[in-house]
Amino acid sequence: MSRIHAAEQLDQTALEQADAQGRLELQTVAIYAHRPESREALWALMGSFGEQASGTLSPRLIELVRLRIAYWNQCRSCMSVRYQPDLVSQDTVCSLERPEDAPDLTDAEKAALRYADLMATDHLSIDDEVFDNLRAHFSEGEIVELGMFCAAAVGFGRLVATWHLTDHLHESFQGEQTQPFVPWGDGALR
Repeated sequence: MSRIHAAEQLDQTALEQADAQGRLELQTVAIYAHRPESREALWALMGSFGEQASGTLSPRLIELVRLRIAYWNQCRSCMSVRYQPDLVSQDTVCSLERPEDAPDLTDAEKAALRYADLMATDHLSIDDEVFDNLRAHFSEGEIVELGMFCAAAVGFGRLVATWHLTDHLHESFQGEQTQPFVPWGDGALR
């Protein structure tokens, strides 16, 4: 059960945006409805990443990074949803268990995922070598965009994880946590 109660009133804008973006479940929208101004700012920020918006990173890379960070955050809502199922197959999601060994990930994707792993687990260990590896594949602007996306995904994923928004998820993502949840397991797709 969610630790934050849904707002009693949902504004039409929130429902229309959620439906148009296909990104947020009604439960999440109902919680964000407590702070519509902040919701608008968050959606604008998250919508700015990736080449389909004003960003430069591929939607596939954004989705891979998002799912990997969701695992580290243990955000069940984030792990269960697929925003780019046509670009990231379930086999590719399964390769995120060990991205450094995945044959279906590019060297650029592996470098970005390594950076994302460190942002989510040990950000102070990100050193010159990590940035040199990123620069082999990305421009300075793309590295900035990747960093900003990782920061937003880590922060908001952890927030949503604390809210315990699991009522709408597949049963494999509900219940008490006795071991880490993974986006690459059975039942991950909704």
